[in-house]
Amino acid sequence: MITESAAPTTSQREPQDNQKSLRPSLFWRLGKPIPIRLDWALRTASVIVPLILWWALSSSGIVNPKFLPSPIDVMGAFGRLWAEGLFFDDLSASIFRVGSGFLLAAVLSIPLGISMGAFAAVRSLLEPIMGIVRYMPAPAFIPLLIIYLGLDEAPKIALIFIGVIFFNTLMIMDAVKFVPQHLLEATYTLGGSRRQTLMQVITPYVVPNIIDTFRINMAAAWNLVVVAELIAANEGLGKRIEIAQRFFRTDEIFAYLIILGVIGFLVDLSLRVLLKATCKWAVD
Repeated sequence: MITESAAPTTSQREPQDNQKSLRPSLFWRLGKPIPIRLDWALRTASVIVPLILWWALSSSGIVNPKFLPSPIDVMGAFGRLWAEGLFFDDLSASIFRVGSGFLLAAVLSIPLGISMGAFAAVRSLLEPIMGIVRYMPAPAFIPLLIIYLGLDEAPKIALIFIGVIFFNTLMIMDAVKFVPQHLLEATYTLGGSRRQTLMQVITPYVVPNIIDTFRINMAAAWNLVVVAELIAANEGLGKRIEIAQRFFRTDEIFAYLIILGVIGFLVDLSLRVLLKATCKWAVD
């Protein structure tokens, strides 16, 4: 009687070898959360380590301080701008422009995106033109916006609106398209109307995706306001960066760049808190 060999075949050995090579650890947990302490330690290191490297490089003398000011010089520039009263004027101007343009885009993109995702006819009508316009760089519209709207606040707000609304709309549309079909069928089975399905099933389901969309595209809005202020503005964070560049004040440029980063982080954090507060079913 011929017996089968006890030695495992190559295909049988491969999973075992892979398991040995991917030994579980706290750091390399695949798709699983890590302990709170490790999470905060990594988050802290992601900020502290670059600051230490920056300080070490600027203090080494390898790079001219005019090109790479030290963190202390940047803090001094921030204090100087604060004392001169320029910080709050520039910050309030930029926040107003970003807030106005993004709010207008959000108010229009939510119903447009939901309609395009829910109704194929609306999607066929609007998606082609939106797909074309979204690839046109928003800063390329600046000359036309200045011609049509002048040099006041309107063209800056319009630039942010143009740069955000198409991406908001199409991302919301994609979220609606992936609403599980069985939810819609169950709603119709229970006697729900088309309006009830749209307002009480589809819209609540995509709220987490809408907030995530705003988190992603808010960064684009801040990029665009800096571009707009570089071209035509009397105040704003972008305008202050342009003035600092003109007089070769790199410490002020770094200060305003850090301010922009902190603002973006706080906005993102606020939207995360909103997501956890309103959509607890969609977060871990």
